[in-house]
Amino acid sequence: MSATYTILLDEMNVAMRLGIYPHEAEPQPITLSVAMTITYPAAPGTDRIEEVLDYDFLRDSILAMAEGPGFALQESLCEAIAALCLSDPRVMVVKVRSTKTDIYPDARIGCAIERRR
Repeated sequence: MSATYTILLDEMNVAMRLGIYPHEAEPQPITLSVAMTITYPAAPGTDRIEEVLDYDFLRDSILAMAEGPGFALQESLCEAIAALCLSDPRVMVVKVRSTKTDIYPDARIGCAIERRR
């Protein structure tokens, strides 16, 4: 019997280049949240990381993206993260949310997407 889990990487704070305006050419604070719905052929039989998706790959990849050239659009950032997650065939659904935290003094600006296999 298959087993389904939702793995969360919630409110990860990174500094990255994200935006279209000249002042956004420098890294700015971004908060990212990712929820991956994963289906395994069966529930893990042991308490060992080898039986499940190790979320370190996601965190490490996001940190590498933050060191890269950046993105013009939050939509593009979210799509890149979703594609990364869906590269693992066990991921059935991924939800990604990005938020710029320092654009306006009275609001946070973000984008959220959901992609399915």
